[in-house]
Amino acid sequence: MCKLLSFAALALGLAFAAPALAQDAAPKITIFKSPQCGCCENYADFLTKNGFKVTVKPTHDLAALSRMAGITEEFQGCHLGMIDGYAVSGHVPVKTLKRMLSERPPIKGITLPGMPMGSPGMSGEKTEPFTVYEVGSGGKSGAPKVYAVE
Repeated sequence: MCKLLSFAALALGLAFAAPALAQDAAPKITIFKSPQCGCCENYADFLTKNGFKVTVKPTHDLAALSRMAGITEEFQGCHLGMIDGYAVSGHVPVKTLKRMLSERPPIKGITLPGMPMGSPGMSGEKTEPFTVYEVGSGGKSGAPKVYAVE
């Protein structure tokens, strides 16, 4: 278990340190997910259909990886993506993900907590706006700031 966490920490560190090489290339995202989760695979397919190059890595240490990325338990999504130096937790809509990559804000990443129905990769209908939060924006303690509402 300790070796697995060490490998995961190394992979997470490399994902933060390795921004995309070419602006015109498809953005590369690595998604860490529970081996049993199907909606995470659906999200990966959704990103692929929207122009991302996706690598999926099953893990039993998702909560620990999310904490290392600065995402507290109450704001974790069901998977963790690493893209261009940012963490992306949960079923974040593509528009918000592309906005973050374009704006390059001084944050650790963004999160759409939980598994909202109707979000990208999830079944069901959207019943309310999705609130995406900033991670590690350097603010005071407490809840992360809202990054986008879709």
